[in-house]
Amino acid sequence: MTPDFIHEFVPGSSNRTLLLLHGTGGNERDLIPLGRELDPNAALLSPRGKVLENGMPRFFRRVAEGVFDLEDLQKRTHELADFVAAAADPYDIDKKNIIAVGYSNGANIAASVLLLRPETFAGAILFRAMLPLEPQKPLELANVRVWIGAGNYDPIIPTSETQRLVELLRHAGADVTVRFLNAGHALTPEDISLARDWLRGL
Repeated sequence: MTPDFIHEFVPGSSNRTLLLLHGTGGNERDLIPLGRELDPNAALLSPRGKVLENGMPRFFRRVAEGVFDLEDLQKRTHELADFVAAAADPYDIDKKNIIAVGYSNGANIAASVLLLRPETFAGAILFRAMLPLEPQKPLELANVRVWIGAGNYDPIIPTSETQRLVELLRHAGADVTVRFLNAGHALTPEDISLARDWLRGL
């Protein structure tokens, strides 16, 4: 099996890999600078979403703002998890030390992987995420650590939606740190600083 997403890979000097997942309209290069800022030593694996919405890449289809095509979401979630598994050998990635870093649409697909294929990540940094779907099976996330950054004034994702994700992950045993910042949907320097400090502690 070969990796089948258009992607960028940047080697690192540590055994950690950050899987970088862009927001709607982004591409495989968008989050490379963010990845370097979060961890200058980690390898970076950054795929481009395969779904196009009005010409803009995304990781899965949606019906409307905040309303997801759940069938497509599940299919794309497994596709992304398979890509990460397939990339491990050619890039010499330690499968037990992959941290997902997602923004918006990328954070939602990362959360979906945590819910459907939890063995894929050791942890995740989710900027502006919501609960993407309700898992059908009981979850066991006792060894997973998650940092979530939300905006109190986010016009796209209500804080209540972020809280639903937090509660579900915690209920499954994940160690979740959540920060509600006085921000909108865009990333802020405070988001990056807090996430970087959390990552250093892993």
